[in-house]
Amino acid sequence: MNGEINRLVHGFAAERGLHATDVQALAAILDSEEPMTPKRLREHLGLTSGAVTACVDRLERAGHIRRVRESADRRVVHLYYASEARSAARAHFRPLAEATRAARARFTEDELSVALRFLTALSEELSGITPHGR
Repeated sequence: MNGEINRLVHGFAAERGLHATDVQALAAILDSEEPMTPKRLREHLGLTSGAVTACVDRLERAGHIRRVRESADRRVVHLYYASEARSAARAHFRPLAEATRAARARFTEDELSVALRFLTALSEELSGITPHGR
């Protein structure tokens, strides 16, 4: 499953001249419940400040995001997914959403509940693993 999703992500990135990390950044910006900042994006992706700046620059140049300074403190920058880019992403990933719906339809709510508990537990366990050398 992870390999197939990565294939779709890499295809989206390649079609738009982006890096796979850029697509991860787009997903983080889209999924954020509050306006994303470069600092929060850096923490989420585990990148250096310079790498996040390069990523945000690429995404802005490609028309995927907007940088907005909304507060009195001009140092605070919020990152927003551009609406035109959101439409392109939805179109590209629509087959993934449809496949997810089709797979879900083959299971009962109880079965899905167990699968969700397992995947949540696995995600929690994996998030605690630190790569060697870090």
